[in-house]
Amino acid sequence: MAGRLEVITGCMFSGKTEELIRRLERVRIARGKILLFKPTIDDRYSKDAVVTHYGREFAAHLLPPGEETVEMLIDIVGEGALAESTVVAFDEGNFFSDSLCALCEALVEMEKRVIVAGLDLTFAGEPFGPMPTLMALADDVVKLHAVCVKCGAPATRSQRLIDGKPAPPDDTVIKIGGSEVYEARCRNCYEKGDFSKTT
Repeated sequence: MAGRLEVITGCMFSGKTEELIRRLERVRIARGKILLFKPTIDDRYSKDAVVTHYGREFAAHLLPPGEETVEMLIDIVGEGALAESTVVAFDEGNFFSDSLCALCEALVEMEKRVIVAGLDLTFAGEPFGPMPTLMALADDVVKLHAVCVKCGAPATRSQRLIDGKPAPPDDTVIKIGGSEVYEARCRNCYEKGDFSKTT
């Protein structure tokens, strides 16, 4: 079987991890061998599982951002497990470094089905990490939408809030959180915050 790269993307609360787990469950039913990785910085719900905002989970291995190589995967799971795997998946692809792109290409060359789920845009509306390149390299891209909390339209943006107001665009890019920090909004309801005042 030829390798392929699939990317699942969209804003916060659009169901990216739900869709990733749905695909992995189908592989498991077909008795395929799965390896799922998530970045070490994503510790919201569990250290050793990918967990959706609604509580569904799937066992996962931690992979440090910046160390996305075949050799590191072997260090984590062993050469045999990587060789036997039919699917290698990554959740929160946006939190990994650009090295994830070369790793995915190497895994596809090894005839693996590779699936990456991650945010396409930062809270400031900018392309997020390696996701734009992965989308360009992918054989298949699915862009999911959430529901805008303001008007109910399809949401494509992740609104970060600080004390109920839009976060300044120069705030730190990576901030792990859920509904206590982020809202899904459509393009019309999304608000860019003011740049933080530095003295």
